[in-house]
Amino acid sequence: MRRLVAIPVKTAMVATLLVAGAVYVAAEARQAVARRQQQQLSALEQRVLGTQTSAVSPAAGGSQTPRETNQISKTPTQKTELRESDELAAELQAAQLPAQKPARKQAGDGHTRQIVVSIADRKLALLQDGQLVKTYPIAVGARVSPSPDGDFVVINRAKDPTYNHKGKTIEPGKDNPLGSRWMGLSAKGYGIHGTNVPSSIGKAASHGCFRMGKKDVEDLYSRVQVGDTVTVRRERDATIAKVFAPESVPAPKPATASAEVQVASAAAPTAGVVTTEAEQR
Repeated sequence: MRRLVAIPVKTAMVATLLVAGAVYVAAEARQAVARRQQQQLSALEQRVLGTQTSAVSPAAGGSQTPRETNQISKTPTQKTELRESDELAAELQAAQLPAQKPARKQAGDGHTRQIVVSIADRKLALLQDGQLVKTYPIAVGARVSPSPDGDFVVINRAKDPTYNHKGKTIEPGKDNPLGSRWMGLSAKGYGIHGTNVPSSIGKAASHGCFRMGKKDVEDLYSRVQVGDTVTVRRERDATIAKVFAPESVPAPKPATASAEVQVASAAAPTAGVVTTEAEQR
C-alpha cells in the first residue's frame, strides 16, 4: 500500500515541478525580450544624444541656448535614429497596455478569424472560417531585431494611440510612430500597428513589430477582435504556401460553334425592325 500511495505523490510532485519550470522559463523569456528592447532603446538614445552633443559643441568662449540647440538641423542619420528611438519607445509603451477581455460575439457572428503572417513574404493575411479574406503588405523585424514566430492571440487594441516619452507627447497623426491603430499580441512587447515611415512597408525594417500602411491597418483593425488567433511563420511551410499561393486565373473557355452563330445572328437584326431587350428574351 505504501508503494501504491507513494507513486502518485511522486508523479504529482514531478508534474508540479515541470509546470513551475515552464512558467519560470516563459517569464524569463518575456523578461529577456523586455531587456533587449530596453537596451536597443538606450543604445539609440545614446547615439542620438551623442551626435547632437557633438553637433552643438560651442566654439571656444561661446555658448548656445537650448533654443539654438534645438534649431540646429539634424543629419539624415540623426533623424533616422531619433525616429527609430521614438518608435521603439512607443512600442514598449503600447506593450504595457493591459490585456482586454474578448468582445462578446454579436448575434449571428459565429465566425472564426485568424491572422497569418509570413515573415519571408512580408505579408499578412486575414482568414475567416479558413477562407482567405484579404492580404496586406507589411514591414517585419530587421536582422538585428527579428520578429517573433509562433502562435499568438490579439490581447488588446488601441485606436489613435498617444505617445509619451521623456516629456514629449505625440498626438495621433502622421508623426505618431504607431500610426493610427495598435493591436497587441500575446508575445510580450510585439504588436501590429501603423507607421510614420510608410516607405518601410515591404521591408525588414522594424524592431520586431509588424508595420502596416494607414489604410491597411485601419481596415484590419475594423475586422479583428481581441481573442483572434495570430500565426507567424519565419519559413514557408505548408500553411504559408496554402495561404499565400498565387491565385490561378482560369483560362477563358473557347466559344462553341452554336454560340458563335447566335452572336452573329444577334449582331445582324432584320432590317427595319427594332427589337427591345425584353423581346430578345
